[in-house]
Amino acid sequence: MRKRKKKIAGLNGGYVMPTSFASSPKSDSGLLKVQISAPLNGSGSANAFVYSPTEPGGLGHSRSWFTYEELVEATNGFSVQNLLGEGGFGCVYKGYLPDGREIAVKQLKIGGGQGEREFKAEVEIISRIHHRHLVSLVGYCISQNQRLLVYDYVSNNNLCFHLHGEGRSVLDWATRVKVAAGAARGLAYLHEDCHPRIIHRDIKSSNILLDNNLEARVSDFGLAKLALDTNSHVTTRVMGTFGYMAPEYASSGKLTEKSDVFSFGVVLLELITGRKPVDASQPLGDESLVEWVSYESDLLTVLLLLNQP
Repeated sequence: MRKRKKKIAGLNGGYVMPTSFASSPKSDSGLLKVQISAPLNGSGSANAFVYSPTEPGGLGHSRSWFTYEELVEATNGFSVQNLLGEGGFGCVYKGYLPDGREIAVKQLKIGGGQGEREFKAEVEIISRIHHRHLVSLVGYCISQNQRLLVYDYVSNNNLCFHLHGEGRSVLDWATRVKVAAGAARGLAYLHEDCHPRIIHRDIKSSNILLDNNLEARVSDFGLAKLALDTNSHVTTRVMGTFGYMAPEYASSGKLTEKSDVFSFGVVLLELITGRKPVDASQPLGDESLVEWVSYESDLLTVLLLLNQP
């Protein structure tokens, strides 16, 4: 009789803003720190904040900043009707620029400090990159205690919804392969073509957005880290999502590109099996997709041979 360890069920899903898990802080050795300054005027306001990307990139081909009033107008006053998703770090709203361009506006919660760190990380990192399988950052806004990020709107929700959401149509096998290949290309660009390398640190199905052609775009770089090419790994505090985190990273805080590869492997298992990474509705011992697959490897082989997800 086989023994199985009981797993703690976590939350997953959401449009762009699912809650992530964080451990106690550790050192951030080997990281390139975000070069952002926030000069204050005499009243203590942060309106004088100035951001200048250290390298040209994703922001270089379009407008880089917006006033708060412009984004209020674009999102119809951040109305509930425009709400796309929400989570531990803030909310995402759909909006329209005066030229008709569709955007997604992420309004970050700053109070706990994580929102500020996420804002700086996203602006710094996305300003360096531009790839057809990565979500493009249009710009940002800083006004008093507001931190907002403006992205191109990706119209067809995310992979998590298409796999697990209610009322969705089932993805055929060819589409699943297409999505996997697109996300893999975006991830490979971060790991192989960016210098310094970029480790996403939160690869999961809800962070893979799909456009109308079901092309994948990796999103949400709020937890990403820049790693010096001279370092074999980065030691940092553990953050990510239950069910996707590589065990060696979760236990030691040592982060490498392989941590992203493990998480992407979990996404592939989702695509193949149609199961969630952590599912409390499953029998005791089968809540974890990774552990279930390790026990049911023969079943997984049959699924692959049949070409039926």
